[in-house]
Amino acid sequence: MKRAAAPTTLAFVESPVQLLNLLEWAHTNTTHAEDLTVVVLSPLDPMSRGQLRRMAELARGEGLSVRWEEARGGAAAPFHTIASLTPLLRRARRIVIGDPFSRYVQLLLAITRARDLVVVDDGTATMEFLAQLAAKQPLTRWHRKGRRGPRDLLFAPTASAARRRLTPSARRSVEVFSSMPLSDAPPQLRTTHNDFAWTRARFGPPRITRTADLVGTSLVETGVVDVESYIAAVRTLARTHNATRYFAHRRESTEKLHRLHAETGLEIVRPDLPLELIARRGPIGHTVLSFPSTVVHTLPLALAGTRVKIAVCGIDPSWLTETASPRAQGFLSGVTGTARDVQHLAPMTP
Repeated sequence: MKRAAAPTTLAFVESPVQLLNLLEWAHTNTTHAEDLTVVVLSPLDPMSRGQLRRMAELARGEGLSVRWEEARGGAAAPFHTIASLTPLLRRARRIVIGDPFSRYVQLLLAITRARDLVVVDDGTATMEFLAQLAAKQPLTRWHRKGRRGPRDLLFAPTASAARRRLTPSARRSVEVFSSMPLSDAPPQLRTTHNDFAWTRARFGPPRITRTADLVGTSLVETGVVDVESYIAAVRTLARTHNATRYFAHRRESTEKLHRLHAETGLEIVRPDLPLELIARRGPIGHTVLSFPSTVVHTLPLALAGTRVKIAVCGIDPSWLTETASPRAQGFLSGVTGTARDVQHLAPMTP
C-alpha cells in the first residue's frame, strides 16, 4: 500500500483562539493551506477541550485535516506525542504555531527542518512575543514574576533554540498573522493583518439586544489582579452600564464565577466557542464591556458593520496583587492604549 504523503504545512494549536486564528490564516492563504494538517495538542481543562472540539468540527467543515493528540494525558503522553509527530515534523516544509511561549511548541520547533514558520495569534501575548524577539530576550510570559526555577533552567537551551528559529534570517522565513498592533516587529519579519474575514463571512450579522454584555478575564487566576478588587469593579460596571450577562473566560474558576453571580446578579455564560464567534452569531449586547484583553482588539473586527460598541475598562494599579509581575501594569496599559475603535473607560471604583 502506498504511504500517504506528509502534509506540506503542519499546524500546532493548544487553544480555541489559536484554532480560530488558524482558520482565519487558512482563509486568507488558500494556496498555502491546500495541504494543511492541524494538530490539536489538547489541554486538560474541560472548558478548553470542549471549545476545541467545536472548533475542530468547524475546521473539518472547512476541509482541513485535524489530528487530535492527548498530549497531556499522563507523564508518558508528551513522549508518545512527540515520537509520533517527528516523521511529519521532519518532512513538513511549513510550520504554523499559535503559542511561541509554549514549551511543547518549543520542543517541536527543535525537531523540524522547516524554513517557513508562521505564528498566528494566541491573543495579546503576540505583542509581548514580538517585543522580546526584537530585543533578543528569553521568551517569557508577561505575567510571570521572579527568578527562574530549576525547570526553567533545564529547559533554557530549548527555549533559546526556539527563539533563534523564530528569528527571520536569510535561511528562514517567519510570518506573524495577527489582529494585534505589531509596532515592535523585528526587521525581516513579515506581518499580515488578520481582519476576521472568515468569521464575518461565515456568521452573522447578529441580533443586538438592548442591554450590555461584560467579558470576563483570567487576571485573577493568573495572580495579577486581586479578586476583591475585580469583583467590585465588575459590580460597578454592570450597574453603571446595565449589563445583564457575563461571558466567562475559559480559565476562570467556578468559585469566582459563583461569587460574581451572587454579588452582581449577572447571568454567567460559559461560551462553547471563542467569543468572536459567539458575538458574531448573536444575540449580543449593544455594548460589550471588557477589561484589557484580546477581545478589545478582535471584537471591533469581528463585529465590523454592526452597531455594537466595544468599551474597555482600565486596570487601576491598586488592583494588582503583591505577586504581580513588575511588567503587568505597563503591559495591560499597552493592551488598552493600542486598542482601536473602542471606548476607553476609567477604572471602576466601588
